[in-house]
Amino acid sequence: MNTKAFLLASITVIIWGSTFAAIRASLHGGYSAGHLVLVRYLIASGVFILYALWPGVKFRLPKKADLLRISILAFIGISIYHIGVTFGEQTVSAGTAGMLIGSAPVFIAIIAAFVLKERLGLYGWIGLAIGFTGITLITLGTAGGTAGPSLNISEGAFLVLMSAIASAVFFVFQKPLFSRYNPIELTAYFTWIGTIPFFIFFPGLFQEIQQATLEGHLSAIFVGIFPAAIGYVTWAIALSLGKASSVSSLLYIEPVIAIFVAWVWLQEVPSTLSVIGGSIAILGVLVVNGFGKYKSVVKKAA
Repeated sequence: MNTKAFLLASITVIIWGSTFAAIRASLHGGYSAGHLVLVRYLIASGVFILYALWPGVKFRLPKKADLLRISILAFIGISIYHIGVTFGEQTVSAGTAGMLIGSAPVFIAIIAAFVLKERLGLYGWIGLAIGFTGITLITLGTAGGTAGPSLNISEGAFLVLMSAIASAVFFVFQKPLFSRYNPIELTAYFTWIGTIPFFIFFPGLFQEIQQATLEGHLSAIFVGIFPAAIGYVTWAIALSLGKASSVSSLLYIEPVIAIFVAWVWLQEVPSTLSVIGGSIAILGVLVVNGFGKYKSVVKKAA
């Protein structure tokens, strides 16, 4: 992975890692899950509209041949993903949601091997295995509560895990589109199209906005501008510069950041096992990026 891709992916993971606590803060601040996901993507859509209309910016419309693929990916990577995460966090803590999303690199590596013909070397697979072990320990440490470690998968956890799989599909299948669109254009298309299904939650929105707390509003604005708009652009640029499986291995750091931010912001104190798991997850990333070798059989998918 080149330095620019690594830096942009790292910035994205830091932004995304803080998202889970911000979502929980908005939910605690008076937003329902449906209204929150609509508000944040109305904000993100507005950011991209401003960019597209900015003087001097050349913004191309998608080609008709790509419109169906872009729409399907927007539905999977934006609509399904964010409904799963936001509704899942109604019953799952921010740290738990972060570590479940942290399982995405495993799915990405597997899908990329079939779709993009990316071949992960021995150390790459070892690194992914180490990282997944760390995620498992975070799961055990976070789910146990005061009774000690236990793996209690709730409906909310299943929704977040569904989001992890959706993100893996989204990241891998969007990569071939970078040969025809720049990352900002592509992210804008995904955002605008992916926002449309969220309008099902529109009834009652204005009444809820009036009743929400200041922290709820600020958190909603934050997740709309930074994770939903800026984060997706920096991630798209990183993906366009490197292998999908290599870049996505940095997602193992996301739950570590999620647990730390939730600890500081929401007073969700991580267990010793979660801290150990976070350290192992980081080790997995170092192994993948330090020793893992990727070989591409074909340069791009059709």
